[in-house]
Amino acid sequence: MKDNFAPSRRRVLAATAGAGAALCLPSMVRAQAQWPTKAVRFLVPFAPGGTSEIVARSVAAELTRQLGQSVYVENKPGGAGTVAMQEAAHAAPDGHTIILGHVGTLAVNPYMLSNQPYDVNKDFVPVTLLAKVPNVFVIHPDVPARNFREFVAYARANPGKLNYGSAGNASAGHLAMEYLKLVTGIFVTHIPYRGTGPQLTDLLAGRTQASSAGMPALGAHIRAGKLRAIAVGTQQRIAALPDVPTVAEMGYKDFETSQWYGILAPAGTPPDIVKRLQEESLKALRSSAVTERFATDNAVGGGGPASEFAGFIGREQAIWKEIVRKAQIKAD
Repeated sequence: MKDNFAPSRRRVLAATAGAGAALCLPSMVRAQAQWPTKAVRFLVPFAPGGTSEIVARSVAAELTRQLGQSVYVENKPGGAGTVAMQEAAHAAPDGHTIILGHVGTLAVNPYMLSNQPYDVNKDFVPVTLLAKVPNVFVIHPDVPARNFREFVAYARANPGKLNYGSAGNASAGHLAMEYLKLVTGIFVTHIPYRGTGPQLTDLLAGRTQASSAGMPALGAHIRAGKLRAIAVGTQQRIAALPDVPTVAEMGYKDFETSQWYGILAPAGTPPDIVKRLQEESLKALRSSAVTERFATDNAVGGGGPASEFAGFIGREQAIWKEIVRKAQIKAD
């Protein structure tokens, strides 16, 4: 017998399904709209006073204004960044804990450290690249060298006599100096500190003789004549130091190193929250307060989608895996 009621039943089922989808959609939209429901903790794996904190605080201030909830920076140094990274990996994946990732924690530690309590590629989700900052190589004025070539010549003639400080194992400065040692064949002893601020204190006092960091941390000291800039790690000279050559110009072709920073969230963070955070970060990076600060420090802003940042991290890992192996970079 023909079922004359089938079309009606189909219409009822379709209507019911449509109503169910309609009910789900507002809840999904509501979940995204409600984030953040409380303050957002922005972990920075290094001590105050360095480029990482400057980048994080510049962006956090704008995110606070845009989101209507506090985005507060919490410095948590230790273990070449692993202390903060482990804490972030175990945080609730709800968008209320994020971390500043950088070249050391994401591209070097996986090859430098044998036992990390997390997997950077599985326990985190990339959100967006925030900034690239040129590495600047500096020496204390008491070092008997006026420029890069003289510094290399002096270091070669006096192996082990000079010490260089960094913000810690796997910090951008540590990596830049070890890369420089690899290509120039010099031997300078590494002294790791718990942040750029502490290592600069000893460098300015002459207790260490060299370092590499970004312009946000070094600029004022270079301008005051307390530190001597001898080279930059980018392929082109930077506007803030037009008379300072690149390492590549000094005969070390293809040498390039910069600091880079981006936002990560714990794995499992809902994609809609990751997308919202990326979009708000891009808006923050385009604000006049951040663009002016970044221009002063010769930083290049990012803000692209999560997939773009993930691809960038992968390429950096391939590069630094080789450098770590060739330079035998170890956690001192």
